[in-house]
Amino acid sequence: MLFFKKKKIPLTELFPQDFVDIHSHLLPGIDDGAKNLEHSIELIKKMSSLGIKNFITTPHVLGDIYPNSSTVIQEKLNEVRVELKKQKLDAITIRSAAEYMMDEQFVQLLKKKDILTLKDNYILVEMSYFNAPFNLYDILFEIQIKGYKPILAHPERYNFYHADFENFYKLKKAGCLFQLNLLSLTPHYGKNVQKISYKLLEENMYDFAGTDVHHSKHIELLKEIGTEKTKKSISHLLRNNKKLL
Repeated sequence: MLFFKKKKIPLTELFPQDFVDIHSHLLPGIDDGAKNLEHSIELIKKMSSLGIKNFITTPHVLGDIYPNSSTVIQEKLNEVRVELKKQKLDAITIRSAAEYMMDEQFVQLLKKKDILTLKDNYILVEMSYFNAPFNLYDILFEIQIKGYKPILAHPERYNFYHADFENFYKLKKAGCLFQLNLLSLTPHYGKNVQKISYKLLEENMYDFAGTDVHHSKHIELLKEIGTEKTKKSISHLLRNNKKLL
């Protein structure tokens, strides 16, 4: 009997040359991502070596845990840009938005329109991994009333929805766009998350993809998705990142 392994390809072949990573944690010292400026540059260099050179990085904005203001985020972005220029890393482009927890603080920011968008009116939002906010659909409605379009980060990671797939259709119907975490295609977050991510792909429910890189281990794990099969299944999402963002 013959056994065939999945054909591996380097990530430089997986990612289009102008791919934009719309979800990462590369700004120094403001969330659970890059620890300092040196770490930020190290992560960016490693990602660049894999073919990712364009970033809209998205630090957490999460209550009292990561109470990052738009001003602080922009200041940290400028620090990174200055260092990239100093090191003559001119092929790298980096902008910043945020990954907003849909909590009461976010509702207040929304009212003031103090929101960092990915581009135009696209907002990256997330929920707790334990449960959805009780007023989730009110928040999604308010986002759209204010003229924004919500992109839900890593819907596959909300385990409380796994038992009833209809929840994902309901979110889409409520106006949510979906962003796949590329590491969800590996067992990194658990087999159930991996299974749901492939199910959402099969149902053509994702709109975008992102790495959600926090540290070097994530970058190493990314190499596992370098297969012809993965390239075929997500190429439209990688193109969407460029086309819409």
